[in-house]
Amino acid sequence: MSEQDERATKAAGKAAKTKPKAKGAKAGAAAEATATGRLSVLKTYKLFVGGKFPRSESGRVYEVTDSEGNWLANAPLASRKDARDAVVAARKAFGGWSGATAYNRGQVLYRVAEMLEGRREQFVGEVADAEGLSRAKAAEQVDAAVDRWVWYAGWTDKVAQVAGGANPVAGPYFNLSTPEPTGIVAVLAPQDSSFLGLVSVLAPAIATGNTVVAVAAERAPLPALSLAEVLATSDVPGGVVNLLSGRAAELGPPLAAHQDVNAIDLTGADAELARELEIAAADNLKRVVRPGLTSDWAVEPGLERMLAYLETKTVWHPTGSLGAAGSAY
Repeated sequence: MSEQDERATKAAGKAAKTKPKAKGAKAGAAAEATATGRLSVLKTYKLFVGGKFPRSESGRVYEVTDSEGNWLANAPLASRKDARDAVVAARKAFGGWSGATAYNRGQVLYRVAEMLEGRREQFVGEVADAEGLSRAKAAEQVDAAVDRWVWYAGWTDKVAQVAGGANPVAGPYFNLSTPEPTGIVAVLAPQDSSFLGLVSVLAPAIATGNTVVAVAAERAPLPALSLAEVLATSDVPGGVVNLLSGRAAELGPPLAAHQDVNAIDLTGADAELARELEIAAADNLKRVVRPGLTSDWAVEPGLERMLAYLETKTVWHPTGSLGAAGSAY
């Protein structure tokens, strides 16, 4: 090594010692860039609407920080126009998704779980940063979320047997009740559980054949926006799930008042906002899931959220005149 190279190496080492350390999720990228001489490639997060990744039509973004206030990324700040576009995409996708067999929907949901398992480490890091958890605690959250996808995947072709059935009636009729998806579900995701909580409110809606417009947790949207990448590269048809990041107080009212939205989940709304949205939802008799249905997302789920997004269709069919033995059709 020449004397000039030796001086340059010493100077670089001294600079590295005196340079402030990067914090948050970007620390690793910054350290690697210093070591290799490469510029760090920061991720650009986008909305997920209709199977595509548009920027907000307003062009707005907002800063996302970790639990200690360190900058993580700029997330798109969705507008009312983005919410309306997401509803249009969800309506276009509803016919194909609700018309698919329950068994096929179960296969699709299981495929999502497979892909989440493959990107487990990425989600562990994002959840740890978003919620200020240790990696061990974040790993528990991610594992529970993957298991929840599998759980709901197994229910797609079984919920009809629980929610429907043959009804005894007085008369020569068959009377059969069968559950059907209600339509488009708007979801305000939990603010306190950026990934497990989101999966817990998203999966039951699509498992029963509905399509969804979901608003991610405002302070911690990154796990949700990364989930969109998994959905886009899995077998979920475009428009079945649409994910927006931004303010629930800004996106909730247009979704609650939208005439083509059939149900709304207010889990991520505070008490004042939830009351405002309930009033707006009454205009077209939306089904409303109120805050407080679930507070502990680690608890094993039940059927409540799936049944909340189902309509019951009852069919009467004459049996014909009964013969002497009482068995003729």
